[in-house]
Amino acid sequence: MTPRGFSLIETVVVLSIAALLLTLGVPRLLTISRKLRVEMAAHELMGVLRTARSAAIRLDANVGVKFRVERSGRVTYALYRDGDGDGVRTADIEAGVDPAESPLRELVHLGAHVHFGFPQGPAPRDPGDPRRRLRNLDDPIRFNRSDIASFNSLGGSTPGSLYVTDGLDHLAVVRLFGRTGKAKVLLYDRQREIWE
Repeated sequence: MTPRGFSLIETVVVLSIAALLLTLGVPRLLTISRKLRVEMAAHELMGVLRTARSAAIRLDANVGVKFRVERSGRVTYALYRDGDGDGVRTADIEAGVDPAESPLRELVHLGAHVHFGFPQGPAPRDPGDPRRRLRNLDDPIRFNRSDIASFNSLGGSTPGSLYVTDGLDHLAVVRLFGRTGKAKVLLYDRQREIWE
């Protein structure tokens, strides 16, 4: 018996089944990919906060981390040491009073697909009080009235939150707890309206 090729009908059936499987699987794969990007960005931010906390303890000084978002979407950060005893402040950084403790570094997982902010649609629940919805959705970097996360020489910090999103469905928060200076990542389930 000699081997034969596939008939035209067999080829069309196989290609149709393959197209159907791709149509069903690609949207789910894209959703998983977007969620993973948001998670990776949140964990990268948590690492930056841990680095700042370690620097404050090592230097026995107040150290702050300041994030900068460029028009292109590129996000950078640097660590600053309190130079005059009043905490790390934006005005002091700009005046050179609070010196840089690290070079300006770029965040790898924030930029084109993931950024500081909130997805469109209804405001998410407040991770600190799920009975309420978040307000001021134009402020995704929240450390009291500042955008600088500051740590003291004992490892404590200003409490606050960093919100990152893909702009569509996925949202994560990096919460910084004041007394301990520890950070935690939570992901928001928009359908169930809960933080996990």
